[in-house]
Amino acid sequence: MTRSWGILTVVLCACTGTLDGGTADDDGGDDDPGPGTGDPPPTANGAYFSESMFFDQVATNLPKAANSASMLASVKSAGGWGTGAIQIDFTIDVLTAGSSAEMKSFEPTDNFWAPDCDLVPVPIPAGGNVENEDGYECTSGGDCHLIVHQPSTNKLYEMLGASISGARFDGGCLVVWDTATTYSDTLRGDQCTSADAAGFPIAPLLFTADEVAAGEINHAIRFILPNNRVKRGFMRPATHGSDTTGGSDAPPYGMHLRLRADYPIDSLPTEGAKVVARAMQTYGMYHADGGNIALTAQSDRHTTAKWEDHLGPFDLDALAIDDFEVLDHGGMIPLTYDCVR
Repeated sequence: MTRSWGILTVVLCACTGTLDGGTADDDGGDDDPGPGTGDPPPTANGAYFSESMFFDQVATNLPKAANSASMLASVKSAGGWGTGAIQIDFTIDVLTAGSSAEMKSFEPTDNFWAPDCDLVPVPIPAGGNVENEDGYECTSGGDCHLIVHQPSTNKLYEMLGASISGARFDGGCLVVWDTATTYSDTLRGDQCTSADAAGFPIAPLLFTADEVAAGEINHAIRFILPNNRVKRGFMRPATHGSDTTGGSDAPPYGMHLRLRADYPIDSLPTEGAKVVARAMQTYGMYHADGGNIALTAQSDRHTTAKWEDHLGPFDLDALAIDDFEVLDHGGMIPLTYDCVR
């Protein structure tokens, strides 16, 4: 089976939060607060899951992989980060749905794979939107992720390629995470994908303007690389990969990078950049998908703080591949696409 991952995330974005528009409409209902800025945060640290997961584990004492240097050298020789320097994408939104939100069924597209993905109705908050759009219709041809957290049901819905136009709802792979469950090291299932190729949840790995404004990010960060800099296969905690074309020394999907402890964080240009860099030293960042823009922050459309006050898309561009180390999570696992759930 062949799956095309990461090919839609190559559009460069030099945007800040100001391009994401203002606060979304709130329908005013007590049971369904919608995605507006008045919603309570999903958890104290923004990680959504009530049980500990890989992304909230402190990584400062984890051992470096024996082949860390060769993997990073391979990425560097292939061009480094997708745009050369690290850049930040601010386009993915996370919506909050109340218990009375409309549950809407969708028609699967070619980017829906069984048994990996879930064919169930999705709560659709009033006034929400898909990634990089003003509403729920995907008009840009991008990834159009739809991410909805429903605290009342302990569910996190994440969909690739969502589009709602009138009564029609088309969607690619939908993954429903149970945020009250304790997941094993194979997450939802070995060799199983999610709305990200690595099989990870997306929302908990996005850093937000509210976190940066508060001065602390208490979780690891999502990052992506072009698929020609990654070899076929994956390492834990990933459960899946993609048809990548990197050489024998290239890293597989799911690699965990940690910013080296002696990196001069105070040399970074903004306080927001320093907050993100400290999270990279403490928790690290996980390779989740294919594309050009290395880092993914949550859009500020539905947050109180705004990116224009704290962080720009190029504030971390001083961070080079050589400033990181790959952490040891065991050997590479061959990619078979034989999802077992």
